[in-house]
Amino acid sequence: MSLYPVASPVPSPAFVETIPDKPEEACGVFGLYAPGEDVAKLTYFGLFALQHRGQESAGIASFEREQVHVYKDMGLVSQVFNEKILRQLPGNLAVGHTRYSTTGSSVVVNAQPAVLQTRLGPLALAHNGNLVNAAQLRSILQNHNCRFETTTDSEMIAVRSRGRSTAARIG
Repeated sequence: MSLYPVASPVPSPAFVETIPDKPEEACGVFGLYAPGEDVAKLTYFGLFALQHRGQESAGIASFEREQVHVYKDMGLVSQVFNEKILRQLPGNLAVGHTRYSTTGSSVVVNAQPAVLQTRLGPLALAHNGNLVNAAQLRSILQNHNCRFETTTDSEMIAVRSRGRSTAARIG
C-alpha cells in the first residue's frame, strides 16, 4: 500500500499533519577515556558520527585531573567546534552530547553536557531519554528547595533532592 494516492504525487493534508516538523531521533552521547590521546578531537569525531541523533546543540566536557573544561553551543557539531576550541579541552577523559530536544526549550542553557560540582568533584552529565515522571519529580524537588537552571528533565538526574539548591553549576 502506498502512502501517497496513486493519482497525486502530493500527500494528503491529513497525512502531512502526521509528519513531525523536525527529525524524529534522539540525542547522541559519546564518551571515552584515552590517556595520551587528544580526547576532545576524538569526541568531536564521535559526535560528528552521531550528528543524525541531534542537530540542535553540541557540547564536550573534558577532564584534566581534577579540572573540567566544557564548551557547548547551539548548532551542528561542525558549527560549534573548531581546532582552537578543541585545543582548550585537554584531558584524558571526555563526554560529548548532540541534542535533540524532547523536553525543554531550544536554548543554549539546555545544551549538554551539564557540568555540576559535587562533593566528590565535578560531574559532567550527558543524557539521552526522558524521565516519565519529570513534572512530578520537578515539583517534589522544588518543594525541597531545589532550584533549576534549565528546563530539561536531565538536570533532575544530578540534582540533590535534599538541601537548599542544586549542586553549584560550574559549566
